[in-house]
Amino acid sequence: MGYYGYGYGGFNMSYIALIVVSLVLGLITQAYIKKTYAKWSKVPVSSGETGADVARRMLSSEGAGSVGITSVAGHLTDFYDPRDNQLHLSQENLSGGSVASVAVACHEAGHAVQTAKGYIPVKIRTALVPVVNFTSQAWMIVFVIGIAMNFAGLTTLAIILFAFSVLFQLVTLPVEIDASKRAVAYIGANAGLDAVAERGAKQVLTAAALTYVAAALVSILQLVYIISRSDRN
Repeated sequence: MGYYGYGYGGFNMSYIALIVVSLVLGLITQAYIKKTYAKWSKVPVSSGETGADVARRMLSSEGAGSVGITSVAGHLTDFYDPRDNQLHLSQENLSGGSVASVAVACHEAGHAVQTAKGYIPVKIRTALVPVVNFTSQAWMIVFVIGIAMNFAGLTTLAIILFAFSVLFQLVTLPVEIDASKRAVAYIGANAGLDAVAERGAKQVLTAAALTYVAAALVSILQLVYIISRSDRN
């Protein structure tokens, strides 16, 4: 993002505002999810099961029983990888028996269920991954060259390349929200847990979803800013 204010008239208030908004949104959402996770990580589930236990039951009941579960280092580093067909859960969510642990583990199980059932937004997101891996690196180079050469065609190409990153963020939203809905629905109806676990899972996963909403909003603001600067030059 560092070149947005250079070569296009220098720094300006809209650029500074974009930086501030991005930082504030990031800090607020991260603080909120950490606070919410910490709160519900102290509340044990009534069934006495671990996150991995409930996730395994969810996978089996939703037709994704072939998915494996393994550990990954770090805090809140959990993810589902369709390449090895495994849930990678941080130790606290793999073996922990808190409401937060179950919520996160079932959310990742939700991603595995999406893949097993051919959820369309997941297919679109997966198809975009190699494209975005390229465009997220290439757009800045093209943008800077376009500015240096005063070549509008290259700056337009850079904007198009960056737009793929925005599209990726937007497609990610329904994928994450749907995985959370699947997790909460299972916890509430089939996991043999109480209403407290369902309420806590909703809070934890809503907090997590807000980080993706914030990321998408920031990406949109960045795209709008780049386009506005391009139009002025």
